[in-house]
Amino acid sequence: MDHKAIINISYIAASLLFIYGLKKLSSPATARKGNFISAIGMLIAVVVTLLSKKIISYEWIIVGIASGSLIGAFVARLVSMSQMPQMVALFNGFGGIASLLVGWAIYHFSPGSDAVTTVSIFLSVLIGGVTFTGSLIAWGKLSEKISGKPFLYRGQQAIKLFMFLLIIAAGIVFSLNPAGSYGVFLAVIGLSLIFGVLSVISIGGADMPVVISLLNSYSGLAACAAGFVIKNNVLIVSGALVGASGIILTNIMCKAMNRSLFNVLFSGFGASAGKKGDAEQGEVKPIGINDAYLILEAANSVVFVPGYGMAVAQAQHAVRELGEMLEDNGCDVQYAIHPVAGRMPGHMNVLLAEANVSYDQLVEPKDVNPLMETVDVAIVIGANDVVNPAARDDESSPIYGMPIIEVDRAKTVFILKRSMAAGFAGVANPLFFNENTRMLFGDAKVSVSGIVAEFKDK
Repeated sequence: MDHKAIINISYIAASLLFIYGLKKLSSPATARKGNFISAIGMLIAVVVTLLSKKIISYEWIIVGIASGSLIGAFVARLVSMSQMPQMVALFNGFGGIASLLVGWAIYHFSPGSDAVTTVSIFLSVLIGGVTFTGSLIAWGKLSEKISGKPFLYRGQQAIKLFMFLLIIAAGIVFSLNPAGSYGVFLAVIGLSLIFGVLSVISIGGADMPVVISLLNSYSGLAACAAGFVIKNNVLIVSGALVGASGIILTNIMCKAMNRSLFNVLFSGFGASAGKKGDAEQGEVKPIGINDAYLILEAANSVVFVPGYGMAVAQAQHAVRELGEMLEDNGCDVQYAIHPVAGRMPGHMNVLLAEANVSYDQLVEPKDVNPLMETVDVAIVIGANDVVNPAARDDESSPIYGMPIIEVDRAKTVFILKRSMAAGFAGVANPLFFNENTRMLFGDAKVSVSGIVAEFKDK
């Protein structure tokens, strides 16, 4: 068997492992195994690629592996779970810029490529550039380095449409005469980078979970195009898988908010969300840790609803400990997870998995909502928009129509918050003033740990 056949067979095996691993990722119970299987596939792909006769400098490859490993290990230890969404955004951006640089390098050294390669270079540069700068803006919004509100200006849609058409026109000129269009090619790079900024800067911070999954899809498509550029089958397959799965996840996230992708990308949601309903709608009813303990000690059923506040407070381990104590006390405990809770897809699932919460206790809104009236206590930990009854009852609300976890129907609602501030969407929440709502102010980890201490003392 010749060298090329061995490489192609290995690529097929790696692709099958990618597909099987991706299938395993569809369930929390098998996600870790799926990640491991996919990692084996990537290891095979990398090792086989390194055996290629076309490699001219293993020294620089070793330098890249070593430096990348050191940076990755440092970042993995430095970044907290609350910062994971912005880290994912950066990963998407790095994938995009890598594809852009691959396309640029191939064109620089082989400007007279065939038509398929030339078009692939254009696509890898276009999608990679948009992904890179768009991801940087998403990172800025998620980390609050820049305002989470959408940046809107007069004629923005017309400007973006004109720029997109200009990029396509430049791409056609480049594709027809690649050897003599280096200046046009550089213009495509510049326009793509600017277009990425304009595409994301006008999207509100509350829509970042959708934007992250969409940018993840873009990074996959850019990698797929880069695969055609360098004629690498496994890169084409893996890029296509990432692109397709990202689009599917984006669609799921949009359905979870009852909005179309077009609305997310072009509506400027959140620009004026905070102008309506900011005034207090009643009197809040604070509760202390001891009173919260007494109510929970008598409860037969409790539903935890985690949100980004739990990630910021790093309260997931304390929450799991409280859940176990409630179970030991004869209480039925569940964790209701909204698809867009947190700042990225699956954010809450990752946090609870880190705390070793049983997958069997995680429930979706559609499963827990019909039973909510029988729940003794719903504990909302840092979530806001995903439990806001205005999404169900107030047609004038900016989030009207978004499916929520209907905690307001529970017999008692505990809301753990630092203050009365609105959520990431900037929309006031009437749940805070309901008759059955009690506000437990303070750091969520401190509050939950205080309740745990009460159980231990008693």
